[in-house]
Amino acid sequence: LLNFSLSRRRWVWDEEKIQSRKIPDDVAIFLTNAIGQLSSEVQAALCTLSCFGASADISAVKILEDDLGLKLQNSLDAAVADGFLDKLNGKYQFCHDRVQETAYKMLSMEDRASRHSRYGLALCRYTLKNINDDAMLFTAVDQVNRGGPHIVSGSDHGSLLAYLNLRAGKKAMDMSDFASALAFFDHGILFLDENHWHDNYNLSLELFDNAVKCTYAIGDHQRLNQFSEQVLSFARSFNDKLTVIYHAVSALCDASSLDEAIEKGVWVLSMLGEDLFQPSSRSETLALIEKTR
Repeated sequence: LLNFSLSRRRWVWDEEKIQSRKIPDDVAIFLTNAIGQLSSEVQAALCTLSCFGASADISAVKILEDDLGLKLQNSLDAAVADGFLDKLNGKYQFCHDRVQETAYKMLSMEDRASRHSRYGLALCRYTLKNINDDAMLFTAVDQVNRGGPHIVSGSDHGSLLAYLNLRAGKKAMDMSDFASALAFFDHGILFLDENHWHDNYNLSLELFDNAVKCTYAIGDHQRLNQFSEQVLSFARSFNDKLTVIYHAVSALCDASSLDEAIEKGVWVLSMLGEDLFQPSSRSETLALIEKTR
């Protein structure tokens, strides 16, 4: 970080690396104790920022200012000047996780949920107009999900939040982040009302189908069966069941349950109008498989 340059005959340093380096724990303790001495405006801004974790994009801060009428940037810049935050790479970020934790703990549990919901909905309104901003979509939906399904004010509102979770989940799947995608689909299902299979059939089917794909990808066969049961119970056509049946059969093969997998596969073909000869024993089945290789 700090070196003496023989050619330039002076000390040289990398200011960006110095600013991005984590501060020692004893300094962090001093800063957390000093938060209470800040002005109420700066404390409020730090509490807002803490709802986003270790850091938040400056663009998200600007959206909150425009949509909710909050005054944040001047106070956050003051916190930067006082050493509580860093302002790097288009983000406000806490100088230490203990500072973020202290600011977050200043909020009651009810206030946290309310803030997550308000901030998430404000960012969601932005993402509906700017559909190509994937990073903001993830941030918006994460905030809404942290707020919880109690914020839903009606079936249409719940359907919108479920749809945004579906969008975020599909984006995460495109990035092969199946665990995060499953979390989005899970939350999307929670935002649906109890009559969702009747009132929002296509949205429900897509959420459950994609949840099945993710559980298969991460090897969670128990949850795969739970999601599959819903689709098999409420799907309106056999074709709408094929995705979950395919992954259920694949899971059986992975678990070396070959007989059951073959039985299901033959049943699917028969439902599609393809009647096959069914072997009478496992040995005959294996012989036929070997013959087709």
